Amino acid sequence: MQSVFHVHKKDTVQVMSGKDRGKIGKVLRVVNKHNRVVVEKVNVVKRHKKPSGQTPGGIVEQEGAVPACIVLLYCDKCNKGVRTMNKQLESGKKVRVCRKCKTQLDK
Repeated sequence: MQSVFHVHKKDTVQVMSGKDRGKIGKVLRVVNKHNRVVVEKVNVVKRHKKPSGQTPGGIVEQEGAVPACIVLLYCDKCNKGVRTMNKQLESGKKVRVCRKCKTQLDK
C-alpha cells in the first residue's frame, strides 16, 4: 500500500531538523517504501563507484534520502516552510494551500 505524502516530486521544501536544518531545495525523488525523500544539496554523502563501461570509477558525491517528516513545503510569500491544508476549487480540483497566508502552493 502506497502512502500519500505532503510533498511531491519537483516541490520546493525546507528541512526543519537535522544537520541540514534550514536548507531549501527541490525534491528530486520520493521513496514511498521507506517514507523518505531525496532533496537536492541536502544530506550529501560520498559513494565509492566501480568503473563500468564508459563511466570511470571513483568517489562520487550524491544526495541521500531524508525522512519525509522533517521537510515542509516552502511558501514564497511567507519565506519559510509551512504546514498545508487541502482545498477544493470550484472546478473540482484539489490544491494545497498555506495555512498561514492562504496562498495556493500548487501550480
